[in-house]
Amino acid sequence: MASSLTQEKIMEVLEWGYEKAVNGIPGLDSAKELANDYAKQGGTPIEQANSLIRWQNAKAGTSGFLTGLGGLITLPIAIPANIASVLYVQIRMIAAIAHLGGYDISDDRVKTMVFATLTGDSAKEVLKDIGIAVGKKVALSAINKISGATITKINQAVGFRLLTKFGTTGIINLGKMVPVLGGVVGATFDSVATNIVGNTARNIFIGQETPAGEATAA
Repeated sequence: MASSLTQEKIMEVLEWGYEKAVNGIPGLDSAKELANDYAKQGGTPIEQANSLIRWQNAKAGTSGFLTGLGGLITLPIAIPANIASVLYVQIRMIAAIAHLGGYDISDDRVKTMVFATLTGDSAKEVLKDIGIAVGKKVALSAINKISGATITKINQAVGFRLLTKFGTTGIINLGKMVPVLGGVVGATFDSVATNIVGNTARNIFIGQETPAGEATAA
């Protein structure tokens, strides 16, 4: 299966997954609805994002949640359903955090930032090349300056990194980039990897916590 993957297929499933995350699918909240649920709980945006990340670790990897994806598994391209499920779940979490941070997730430039965040720790290298530093909240003005050519460059880098991980393992194991999901949809997510992606999203779209506070590790 992994050998049939290409950068083009991965980018196509990312675009597909983003559309589903933003617009929602039957039985699941959209990214914006998910974010609004956490915003209603009060607290700072960082606290809200941390709660969302904790929920992701506790709930999103359960078989019941992934079984509930339902129509998600019907894909427009030939890519393993479990890979698509992992990417969808991660994209929705990142987009929800971006919305909590005040970003317009319908903006193509924000979408590209979400894709870059999927690479977890590697997002620093992907974004550094275009002059965006990860480690503090990315200013809206910086995102607004992202050109069409830059979007293409970022997407190519993301597609390459994801393809490298999928293609070299032969199984769905993206290590530090996205959760590990076994051969069947419904396996438990690797909470450490999920946390890396979630924390990267929080740092990019909301900002890091002050030294007095401790980052959520659950």
